Amino acid sequence: MSINLNAHAFAGNPIRSKTPKAHDPLSPSSAFQSLKTHLLQNPETTSLPPPPKSPHFKVLPFRKGRPLASSSITGNNDDDVPSWHLGWISLPDCKYFLGKCGVDLTEDSLVYLGSKVEDDVVYWAVDVSGESRLVPESGDKQFCFVELRTLMVATDWSDSIAMGELAIAGHARALLEWHNLSRFCGHCGEKTIPKEAGRRKQCSNESCKKRIYPRVDPVVIMLVIDRENDRALLGRQSRFVPRMWSCLAGFIEPGESLEEAVRRETYEEAGIEVGEVVYHSSQPWPELYAYLNSLEDHILILVFGYVLDIVGPSSIPCQLMVGFFAYAKSLEINVDKEELEDAQWHSREVVRKALAVAEYKKAQKTTAAKVDQMCKGVEKGRSLSADFNVESGELTPMFFPGPFAIAHHLISTWANQDVPTAGVEASLKQPSSSISNL
Repeated sequence: MSINLNAHAFAGNPIRSKTPKAHDPLSPSSAFQSLKTHLLQNPETTSLPPPPKSPHFKVLPFRKGRPLASSSITGNNDDDVPSWHLGWISLPDCKYFLGKCGVDLTEDSLVYLGSKVEDDVVYWAVDVSGESRLVPESGDKQFCFVELRTLMVATDWSDSIAMGELAIAGHARALLEWHNLSRFCGHCGEKTIPKEAGRRKQCSNESCKKRIYPRVDPVVIMLVIDRENDRALLGRQSRFVPRMWSCLAGFIEPGESLEEAVRRETYEEAGIEVGEVVYHSSQPWPELYAYLNSLEDHILILVFGYVLDIVGPSSIPCQLMVGFFAYAKSLEINVDKEELEDAQWHSREVVRKALAVAEYKKAQKTTAAKVDQMCKGVEKGRSLSADFNVESGELTPMFFPGPFAIAHHLISTWANQDVPTAGVEASLKQPSSSISNL
């Protein structure tokens, strides 16, 4: 089963569409000034009104890269699937919960995420990794901190609101990871201080004052196609589970164009020379694997294939996956064993069959139920590896990264639609993508 999405996972952030002008109350600078005023107020000792034209503030806590989340089921049927939601709390509640842990909430600990003009709301993120006791409560709603990769698999990709929340969580995770990694100036070694509501940092050394901006590392990921457009080159890495295959990928080197990176990486990894390179789409990819701590974590990633799209080290808070179709000029494979375990040409028929039997929707529903149990405090159940089967109950003989990875859409676009052959005019050769409205 191939999946059609309106936007890639982690793209389409609904609170980042436009950055308000500086004079707008919802802009980072104006909102930050209002935030400082709110934090200085003590509701028990002051009756000062909030600042004029002050927006509402909502805060999303993170612990060790995990966003706060809740889960709910709409409907009364036994087969209704729960859906997760980000655990936004109000600024006063955030201040109160942290205060109970003996922590003062300061403006520099909050990072501006964006705003919604129609709701007059500004959204912030805060890292509470040092406060293991903090689990906010709100009436009957139960919260827990959930791994972002788990939420990714549990997201109903047909639900635009859920996909938007996933994009917000990915953006917030990337920013907070960057803040944790940029505590000191790379030029002089002095401490850095947040600026512009956490959207950049600056060296505290008066003789340096170096400006530091969030890091994004571009990565090319490509589906290599033969001359006849009948076969695709797929690779395996040694850390993949058996039967898993996907696209080749690699980081862009300094002084290199995207097209040059595609050609270099393909030749280095598989010995295949590439001619034409056609752009498909791009996907922001936050660092999802910095906090692996159990065998089940590895199973959850590997079974659904999300480990493939460049599992960067923890020093890389966010990658931008740039997807391409690449047309091979040669066919003989020469695998670099330090890069890949294997690489093979696969026919369109074989790839299409593998896509048809993979139960991605079943995996999503199973993981959504897992999140619901976690939020209710129920212990983890059986391993999710048992849920990635073909309909007959047999293990699928071949599978690819799931629908939240750009690799899935490169592969499914080629397998199920007509991808242009090499040599067509550039203005006419854009492939019909499985990602619409990009």
